[in-house]
Amino acid sequence: MKKREKDPAETAGEEKQTEAPEEKKPEAPEEKPKETPEEKQPEASEEKPPEAPEAVPEEKTAKKPKKKWKTALIFLALYALVVLAVAVLADGRHVRFYMAGAREITVECGQPYEEPGCYAVSVGRFGEGKRQLKIQVDNQVDTSQVGSYEVHYKTRYLFRDHETVRTVNVADGTPPVIQLKHTEGYQPSWLDGYQEEGYTALDACDGDLTEQVQREVLPDRIVYTVTDAAGNTASVERQPDYAVTAPTIELIGGEKLELNACQSFTDPGFTALDSQGNDLSAYVETEGEVTPYIPGLYELRYWITNALGETVEAKRTVNILPLNPPAAVQPDENTIYLTFDDGPGPYTEELLDILAAYNVKATFFVTCTNSDYEDMIGRAYREGHSIGVHSASHNYYAIYDSEEAFFDDFNEVQDLIYEQTGSYTNLLRFPGGSSNTVSSFNPGIMSRLTDAVTNMGYQYFDWNVTSGDAGETTNTNQIFQNIVDGCTGRRASIVLQHDIKDYSVAAVERVINWGIRNGYTFRALSLTSPSAHHTIFN
Repeated sequence: MKKREKDPAETAGEEKQTEAPEEKKPEAPEEKPKETPEEKQPEASEEKPPEAPEAVPEEKTAKKPKKKWKTALIFLALYALVVLAVAVLADGRHVRFYMAGAREITVECGQPYEEPGCYAVSVGRFGEGKRQLKIQVDNQVDTSQVGSYEVHYKTRYLFRDHETVRTVNVADGTPPVIQLKHTEGYQPSWLDGYQEEGYTALDACDGDLTEQVQREVLPDRIVYTVTDAAGNTASVERQPDYAVTAPTIELIGGEKLELNACQSFTDPGFTALDSQGNDLSAYVETEGEVTPYIPGLYELRYWITNALGETVEAKRTVNILPLNPPAAVQPDENTIYLTFDDGPGPYTEELLDILAAYNVKATFFVTCTNSDYEDMIGRAYREGHSIGVHSASHNYYAIYDSEEAFFDDFNEVQDLIYEQTGSYTNLLRFPGGSSNTVSSFNPGIMSRLTDAVTNMGYQYFDWNVTSGDAGETTNTNQIFQNIVDGCTGRRASIVLQHDIKDYSVAAVERVINWGIRNGYTFRALSLTSPSAHHTIFN
């Protein structure tokens, strides 16, 4: 076999490899200085064979075919692009959108918008592309608000943006929904009628419309109506169960009452129950008035009206009968009736002692003005004297302001008498007497009062003998003489004195002695005693 000759480059390499070990062998380490890179570099250059650069042209010659192929491929790619561009331009390729459903659609407010869908493909003279383009959907539809909205479908093709639009109209064509609430076991009462159980009104677009519901109550039903902002109206009806019978008003004591004249009248009362057993008495209204001290026939009306305007009523008649006192009986013998007004007072006890000493009975028309001596009323009653009403306050302007004011004052004295004696009296003397004119500020009051007390069975007493102790004199002798003069020649003498005045009390014993000596009898007043009524001026 022919032996291959070594290439000069290989020979140079072998020489280099042979010289390298010799460079590493140290000759005299302790004496030889270190070589610097500058000193070593020239030595390496000297070792490089000069023939090595001659191999370069051979490598360049080997690479020339590869560069030609790259150039050809680039040329072919550019050519293809040019052809493609020419084809596109010639084809007129563009984007076509296909929408599912109409381009303009309407959605009911409050209902969800369901996207029908859309796709896009490229289209040109040479036909339609098979591949769907990627689409971006911009959906701003708000079905809670009425209005017109757009849905945008976008794609990018051949470095250009393409878009189409669908119009979505949100409309409110649905009326609100009214829901009626129901309470289990509820039944309307006759009085209140139907009490609303409640309701709601909701609209898909406007929301809660409960407060805008119009409620119309008819005799047999209730109509609820509401209209939304779009003009859609809803209406529902409720038919409550009104099958409840009317209540009955029962008059306690009956429909007819008959009473004797008295100071006050208290209605016996009434009850009102409906068919369900509900007590409606508190809702009963009354009309009419009874003046119990004036005889006559009075009518009282009782009624109750329900929420529907239906009325149930009852009537009562009250017949007030006069209770006149018995007729006066004239005494068979000359009689003196000593009477004392305005007590008890500080001299009442002395007076009672004098009367007791002679076993003489008198009459006391008492007041409530001297609380320290009220026990004298009880003593006088227990010792057989008559007790009558005079006045609680002896204030003319308060007493004669009205009939009610008079009887308020009258009853205050009656309560004191009852407290001291255990019984009420039917005797009285008007402050100032029945003939007084101090009450003229209330015209006719004395005429009305004298009739009233008479109708109630009271006997009022004036006087026919005055002692003069009410302002005419303070002289005991004069008082005695006035009484003697007044009683002389009279069968029944009713003497007016005041036991709150010592000068008047001081004359009593002399009067008793004079009367006894002259054949007079002393008595206390009673219902049948002579009344000595004055002429009434008011």
